[in-house]
Amino acid sequence: MQRCRWCSDDPIYQAYHDTEWGVPSHDARHLFEKLLLEGFQAGLSWITVLKKRPHYRDVMFNFDAQALATMSDDYIETLMQDAGIIRNRLKLNAARSNARAWLELSDPVDYLWSFVGGKPVIHHYAAHQDIPVISPEAQTMSRALKKAGFTFVGPTICHSYLQAVGGFMDHTTDCFRHAALSTTQR
Repeated sequence: MQRCRWCSDDPIYQAYHDTEWGVPSHDARHLFEKLLLEGFQAGLSWITVLKKRPHYRDVMFNFDAQALATMSDDYIETLMQDAGIIRNRLKLNAARSNARAWLELSDPVDYLWSFVGGKPVIHHYAAHQDIPVISPEAQTMSRALKKAGFTFVGPTICHSYLQAVGGFMDHTTDCFRHAALSTTQR
């Protein structure tokens, strides 16, 4: 079975690639989770975050924005001692401030999908090196999110996010997922 070149032989990574990456998501909680996790991933490998995701769900209230928005400084300090997550105070504070910004959006799902015109952008890249790490859509999204009060949402993070939640279908043409997701519509 041919997968995208970035997918290692790690079973967790393969399951993520095969069932989640590039699949259009319109679930608000899932979209919020992915936005925060992309921020936690900054400077690290995605597999690091992916392996910690179950524990993140436990300690971050299953990414309930309302609960995260009210995290106390004491709770963030407790999280700083938790080896099951990425212990970065800036990223943990960003999770709280991003939850607050998320709650200010009238319709976060439509808002996030608006950066790709409301439906998946289907790409047909033959090789991994052909896939950009930034796009005009991601640059626009980054500026808009920052203006709305979000942090850890640079253009590279936004591009990766759009790929992850199916805004961009960037499985390479030799990947077995490409054919199935090329016909995805909202």
